[in-house]
Amino acid sequence: MEQMNRNRGTGEVPVAFLLKSLLFSYILTGMLLAILAFMLYKFGLGERAVSIAITVIYVTATLLSGFVAGKRMKSRRFLWGLVMGCAYFLILAVVSLIAGKGDVQVGSSFFTTLALCAGGGMLGGMLS
Repeated sequence: MEQMNRNRGTGEVPVAFLLKSLLFSYILTGMLLAILAFMLYKFGLGERAVSIAITVIYVTATLLSGFVAGKRMKSRRFLWGLVMGCAYFLILAVVSLIAGKGDVQVGSSFFTTLALCAGGGMLGGMLS
């Protein structure tokens, strides 16, 4: 507890906490995507429904990550939420790049996903 108070007083950024928050958001994403995969298998959801569900999962994960980061940081909450949303998107983009073996097209969906992740994180930070 005393260490936390010292970090806040000196303005240091608790990197370990932010990484744990990102890990939490990816665990949540994995669980929600597993549920979506089960629903796709069981109910034969259409492409449109799956696309909407994936978007909702991204926004939910970044919103909660931004909320947790904002609660911890206490000041400039929206900025920390934005950082968490952008970091989430950056990791998502890098993993997609690696999984796609370098064949990535930067189009409107790329920037839309970036805006949704950043906005979800920022909203979470503001709501904290």
